[in-house]
This record gives sequence, structure tokens and C-alpha cells, in this order.
Amino acid sequence: MRVHIQMAILLLASIMPGSGAAVAHDANAHHGAPAACQTTALACASVITAAFGPDGKLWVTWIAGGRVSVASSADLGKTFADPVTLPKTDLPLDEGPDARPKIAIGQAGRVIVTYASRDEKYNGHAFIVRSGDGGKTFSTPQPITSDSPSQRFETAALDQDGRAFVTWIDKRNGAKAKKDGKPYAGAALAFAWDDRPGGTLQAATIARDNSCECCRIGVAFAGPGRPVVLFRNIFDGGIRDHAVITFADSKTPGPLYRVSDDDAKIDACPHQGPSLAIGPDGVYHATWFALGRKLKGLYYAHSNDDGKTFSEPMRLGDPNAQTSRPYVLATHGVVYLAYKSFDGAMTTIDLITSHDSGKTWSAPRSIAMTHDASDHPLLIASPAGAYLSWLTLQDGYRLIPLEPQS
Repeated sequence: MRVHIQMAILLLASIMPGSGAAVAHDANAHHGAPAACQTTALACASVITAAFGPDGKLWVTWIAGGRVSVASSADLGKTFADPVTLPKTDLPLDEGPDARPKIAIGQAGRVIVTYASRDEKYNGHAFIVRSGDGGKTFSTPQPITSDSPSQRFETAALDQDGRAFVTWIDKRNGAKAKKDGKPYAGAALAFAWDDRPGGTLQAATIARDNSCECCRIGVAFAGPGRPVVLFRNIFDGGIRDHAVITFADSKTPGPLYRVSDDDAKIDACPHQGPSLAIGPDGVYHATWFALGRKLKGLYYAHSNDDGKTFSEPMRLGDPNAQTSRPYVLATHGVVYLAYKSFDGAMTTIDLITSHDSGKTWSAPRSIAMTHDASDHPLLIASPAGAYLSWLTLQDGYRLIPLEPQS
């Protein structure tokens, strides 16, 4: 079966070196100069992830020049402060569509960044760095675990009490099974808590064996100390469908529940992981890319019972168009869902919204487009509203406010 994988070449409008003051974001900067794209500047970014802090400040982390950098903006991305560039990794950085640096922002100047490098066999080595002074300085990069030959698609998220939860795809049990001559499908879902800023992560725990090894993970919280993880699981018979786990408490992963019966019997990597959001009313909102015998394309479903059951999957986008990269956000009483569509010439970001927790949805509307290469869309929330965070070759970085429309 042929797997559609959309790869992007990514560039971003430049930040010039300065004396510590914010400098202008030039959306019309020239992107074609080879010399510029050998540096760590924003102009050479290959992937970018953004998040807002509790104070409304925008933070971005990106890969360029073989390094991870971090910067902030107090004016919604019009200008950025001088970036902090993290130490170089021994191996090349992992910068595929689903493998990008992640960032989480807490109170009192707390910033957490995770990222990974990988070897030629796609064994990953994930790291975490922390700042307690608002991103002025960062700790020495720390491996998220020392007990595994490979960790990929790591992500960190802060719960309602500000505790950092880190989860990733881990290959320790697969490596042991291979050594023992036993069968083992895929990899495993691992996690650890970061309760001691500036210290070390807790020891890793395997939440679930036999996960798909090559897609990002969706994380949200059902309450303080209760992560909810959405990922591509490997069910009996080699079926790679999405599943959700809700933690009973910080140490106890709950039962695994199937999100949808796509019947994805495929030993391949679509590199399109799911997205998960949980609204203030406790409703789970899941969106994913299906490559199964029953369902193909982009889908959305919601759960009113902590993930035990989900609504009938709702197909997203035009079946005749190339659609990809769905992302969901629940904030300020609205559920936002964005995805990419490609008609052979133009890439468009379409948005739908729901004001009744996913029961009904608006018609799709186009909120951004480009004729050139682009990153996949991310939705982020500030204390004041919701935004599309999108990187394109043609226009650089774009932060687009989302106004809900019925």
C-alpha cells in the first residue's frame, strides 16, 4: 500500500543579531541566499513550534544550522528578542514532519524545551532543557532517559498545577525482545514527570507496549496529575489504529480505549500523528490521519466519557483533495480544527469551529494559503484568544488570529 508522506522545505523571515533588544521580523526577507541558510538564524528554520506563556508572551523554538534555538516575542511575532541557541548535538537533529523541538511555558519564567537527535537507523536520543529566568539562560541538555537505545517524538506539557509531564516513543523493550529472540511489534509509550526544575527527570515508566514507532503523540490533561495521551497503537493482527489512555493519577496509566476502527493493516510510517484537546467541560476532541481499510483521510471524533467511547468519526475536507496535518484546539468556549488542503498548485489551511463541544461544526473556511512549501499548521492559545501558527517558504512565519464563526 502506498503511503502519502508530505515533506516540507521550511524557511522563516530573519532575525538579525542585536544588542538584546527585540528586532524586526521581516516577512519580505529573501529566502534563497545559501549563506544565510547555513546559520542558526530564524531565516534558515526548517521546523518551528510556538506556544504562549501565561502572560501572553509568544515563544518559538526552531531548528536551523544544525542547532535548536529559542526566542520570545511580546508583540505577537512582529519582533523577537535575541534567541538563545542550545548546544550542538553529537548526531544530526531529528527534524522530520512529526519530530520537531517542543516548548512549554509555565509561571515565574519557567520554559521547557525538548528535542532529539537521531542516527542513520532512526534511533533517536531525546533531550530536555529548562529555563527558570524567562528564557535568558537554559540548563545543560539532559537526556530524558539513559535506559533506552532510542527515544523519539518526545513532548513535554504542563498540567493545571504547572507540573511537567514528558512522554515519548521508546524502544527499550523492543531491543530486549530482539536480544532474547522474542517477537515484539513496534515500540512503547514511555513517560516521566519533571517535578524538580533544574534537577533530573524521574525514572522512565512504560505506559504501554506495542505502539507505532513513527508518529507524534497528542497530550492533554483531564485534571492536575492526570495526563491523557492519544497515539497510534498496534492492536492484535498488526492493526495500527489510534487509541487513548487517561491516567488515573500521575503514576497510573488507565485502560487503553480505541478511538476509531480504521483497520490500518500496514507496516509503514505515515509520519502523521494525532492531535488531542480537552475542553473545560471535560470533552475529549481527537483528530487524526487514517490509512486503514475502512477509513482513509482525515477524521475527527469526540468523547464525553473520558475516552471510553468516541462519536462516529467525521470526515474532514474534500475527499478529492490532498488533505493532511489536522490539529485541534479547545479554548475560550470554542473548538477549533485546522488542516491542510492541496489542489495541485495551492496549499490552503482550512478551519472549522464548534460552539457546542463538537456536536455541530461550521462550514470550512480558508484562513491562509501559499503557493510554495510549508510546515504543517499548529493551533495555539493565548490568555486572550486562539491563533494559527504557520511557517511557509513564501511568507515566513505567520501568526494568524482565529475569530470563531458559526
